[in-house]
Parts: sequence; C-alpha cells; structure tokens
Amino acid sequence: MSEEYEGGGFNLDQEPDKFSIEKEILNRINQTIPNLNLTTSIRSFGFGPCTSWGDTQLNLPPTAYSKPAFNSGIDALACSSGGSPMASAIEGTTMDLSATSGQIAVLILSDGHDLDGSPVPAVQALKQQYGDRLCVYSVWVGNKEEEGGKLLLNQLSDIARCGFRAQAEDIASSGGMAKFVQSVFLKPAAAPDCKSMDTDADGVNDCDDRCPDTLKGAHVNQFGCWIVDIKFDNDKSNIKPEYYSELDSAVQVIMNNPGVHIEVQGHTSNTASAEYNLALSDRRARAVANYLRDKVGANATLTERGYGLTQPIDTNETEEGRANNRRVELKVLR
Repeated sequence: MSEEYEGGGFNLDQEPDKFSIEKEILNRINQTIPNLNLTTSIRSFGFGPCTSWGDTQLNLPPTAYSKPAFNSGIDALACSSGGSPMASAIEGTTMDLSATSGQIAVLILSDGHDLDGSPVPAVQALKQQYGDRLCVYSVWVGNKEEEGGKLLLNQLSDIARCGFRAQAEDIASSGGMAKFVQSVFLKPAAAPDCKSMDTDADGVNDCDDRCPDTLKGAHVNQFGCWIVDIKFDNDKSNIKPEYYSELDSAVQVIMNNPGVHIEVQGHTSNTASAEYNLALSDRRARAVANYLRDKVGANATLTERGYGLTQPIDTNETEEGRANNRRVELKVLR
C-alpha cells in the first residue's frame, strides 16, 4: 500500500500512495453514510510496526456507529508496512463479529495483488459461521499491472453469495460514493420485484442486469451489457469487414445520444498469460474505438481500455465459454 496509486478520481497529493487512497475512501464513506443503527469496526493487515509486528491489528473494536468514532478508527491507520496477510485479517474479523447480531457487511480495501497466501479458506469459514447474514464487498485500489487482483476480490464476494466489487476510481465522485453507500448499507423497505422490471428496456430484467444504464437500442449480452459482437482471429486485433454492420449499429445508438461518454472495453479468455492478454485486449479495444470515433466525430467522447482476462462472463473451461469471454463491451460513463 505504500506504492504510488496511478488511478484517477482523487485530488490528493500529486503522487498519492494506495494507503492514502484507502484512508480517503474510508473518510468519504464516513461522510456519506447516514446516521444508522450500526456496529462498526476497522481491522488492518500487513507486517511490521504498523500492526505491532503482527499480521493484523484491530484499529477500531466493534462499537456503535458514529462519525467521530469511525473517524478515530481511520486515524488509527497510521502507516503501511510489510506483506499482505489478508487471510489473517479475515480470521480476526470472524472473531470480531462473534458478539454481533443482524446483517453483516464486510468491506475489504485492497489491490488483491501479491498476497501472503490465499484468503479464500478464511472467507469460506466466515461464510460457514455467519451464513446468510453475511455479504462481502471490496474496493480494488490497484494499478493496471495488478488487475489480476480483481479476480480474487470477485471470488470473495462469490463465496459469500452476496456483495460485489467496486473500483476506487468508480466511487471517487460524490455520486459514485453515494450509490456505493446506498448499495451496501441501505435496503428499500418494499422494493418492487426486480424480475418484473427492465429499467433500461434492454430485454434483461433488473435482477440479472449488470449494466443497468444501457442506451436504448444497444445490442446487449445475457447480462444486459452493451457488446459489439465481433470475433477476432487468434492473436489479431484487426476488424474484419463482416463486422462493420455490427459496429455501424453501435454508431447509430451513439448518434442518438449526443454528448455521451463511452469506455470501449476489451476482454479476453485465459489461454495465455495475464500480461499478454492485457496487451491484446488493449489493441482490440483501440481498434473498435478508432472505428467508432471515425464515424461519430465530436458527437461522443470515446476512451478505450483493455481488461485482459480479469472480467470473464463465462467459464474458460470450454471453447464456447472462452469465445464468450473474448468480447468488446461499451460502458456508458456519463
């Protein structure tokens, strides 16, 4: 956590470290969360003087939530040092929660990279003890070369069968943080059945829709995410002419929404190394973005980003699943 954070969204030091970003996220959570009847706790992990030469340290014991109390726990996070024994912190959290009742939200801030052992068994034990009371959320505070850590953080929420992973830059804005806090801490008392709702009218019900803000007319996959259904040849990033009509359909959707800001995302299967797939996904995202940019001109802002093998939507154990993972998605940023 002492390494420089290279992501966007936080106007702190010119070159803030990841530790400073994590503390800032906790501060913004504390500023955003309403005064609820909660019990809160903060536990850190590492090794060295920051954790009193242990693997984990309880910086704020379980206590009734108040903004000053939670702020004191944040202030107790004085430094970062040593490795990343996340498993030890989760084991400690299992004990911290033993006297609690009601629903549990465990929030993990980490880059998920180069950990001292897998935290998966510890989360499995946590789930076994607390069952349906438990949800696991995470905020990925990492850099591009550490994107493999997202896979691990996703896996932790999957074990709990409740929760999700966010990225630091996605919750840096006040709106992003408000949505995050609402999703974690607040639950509508009488929400309509999401199975019967399709807010963005893309044909995927709100329960299953992972991309709830899709533009009208966009071609979506089974998860409601806007895709351009292009198949690239092995180790290639050039767009074959038979896919021009698919891209032209995306152009029409963009032209119907002038001023939109879209991130063109490249994704791959896992048939090569993470580093290789990241570079390949960058090239494919760039090829699609350039095609769209030539057509839409100044009517939209397009940025491109490769995610490599970090965000599969299907199994990588079959050819069909790998083909589904080799995709380009269009994400509406604003």
